Amino acid sequence: MNQLEILRFALRGLLANKMRSSLTTLGILIGVAAVILLVAVGEGSSQSIQKNIQRLGANTLTISPSFSGGGGGGGGGFARAGGGGGAPGGGQNTGPRTQARQLSLADAKALTDKTVAPSVASVSPVVTASSAATTYGAASHSISQLIGTYPSYFEATNKPVTKGTYFFNDDVLAARKVVVLGQTVVEELFGTLDPVGKQVTISGVPFTVVGVLKESGSTGGQQDADDVAIAPLSAVQQSLTGFDSLNSIVVQASGSAATESAQSEVTAILNQRHGITGTASADFRILNQATLQETVSAATGTFTVLLGAVAAISLLVGGIGITNIMLVTVTERTREIGIRKAIGAPRSAILGQFLMEATLLSLVGGLSGVLVAFLGTRFTIAGIEPVLVPSSVALALGVSVGIGLFFGSYPANRAAKLRPIQALRHE
Repeated sequence: MNQLEILRFALRGLLANKMRSSLTTLGILIGVAAVILLVAVGEGSSQSIQKNIQRLGANTLTISPSFSGGGGGGGGGFARAGGGGGAPGGGQNTGPRTQARQLSLADAKALTDKTVAPSVASVSPVVTASSAATTYGAASHSISQLIGTYPSYFEATNKPVTKGTYFFNDDVLAARKVVVLGQTVVEELFGTLDPVGKQVTISGVPFTVVGVLKESGSTGGQQDADDVAIAPLSAVQQSLTGFDSLNSIVVQASGSAATESAQSEVTAILNQRHGITGTASADFRILNQATLQETVSAATGTFTVLLGAVAAISLLVGGIGITNIMLVTVTERTREIGIRKAIGAPRSAILGQFLMEATLLSLVGGLSGVLVAFLGTRFTIAGIEPVLVPSSVALALGVSVGIGLFFGSYPANRAAKLRPIQALRHE
């Protein structure tokens, strides 16, 4: 009996019980689709987080105040300044408490000294004001974040301008009240009008719009990164926040390879300026975007593998279902097996037929699962756009076929070992 005849007998056996075959196939379909979809969701989530981090630039350091005294060091890319090269923090900091100092404009200027910080390309001091009430004519909007900074901030944080221009150093020196708006602010205040050159009122202070930022999208699904306004540091301090202290300092390294060197230089300078010596705990912290990106990549990779492993359990359950159905099929067709063996059908033909039936069930279920998963990735799931991973498709389909062969081998062997006389006597 050739392979074509074995395939014909297998198809006939499956089609004789369409409902049973369909339900068995459904188990494999669900397992394969679940594996591919969950891996796609994990990959989509990972890429979304990576994009959000990359918006700040891989060679960017963000310095912010830290007043936790003798508290634990930050993890996941946070570096507790005061260590020998600004390595990522972790564990407990048991050093003595220091008198906390705010970040100042003098600190930012000290970081621009090329003799002690040759790896630093630019320094952007930042002050922020939350929920700034903004109006234009009859339209009003509360901006989530108003940022006062230097022009270098746009390049350091990867915020290009798509319309108009950004402001310049002369605007900072003259404290000119000019502003660059995010897309959300433009839509809320101006609709379809061109905002460049028009005047808006921010917390009662008139600012002239000189540019519009390129659309960024949401950050982590929670904060709208386009609901922002960026103005010269001096203008924001003079009119809105005062000249007391900075909320943060954004430092851009001269290149991605120089990020660690820049972090070490920044740490040394600020330790000296803030009087951090010995084992004293620093009053600032440094967020290294490159280190954070590596940490997030590792964490999301583990998360994706975990999702795939959980979904694979349903494939196992589907395989057990194939074993159960094939055992029932062998029992029901015992007499048929006996007749075929009595007229000369070899053991290999019986074995091949039932293995073929199990493999066809898993193959059809696997292909259907791939199709369902592909359609599923066209939709947003829990706010995440799934990203189809080709390797997960090949793996899930290969495993489904392997499951058919593995779980179908026992019933097939049982059928092939039946003695003709016993099978013919079966009722």
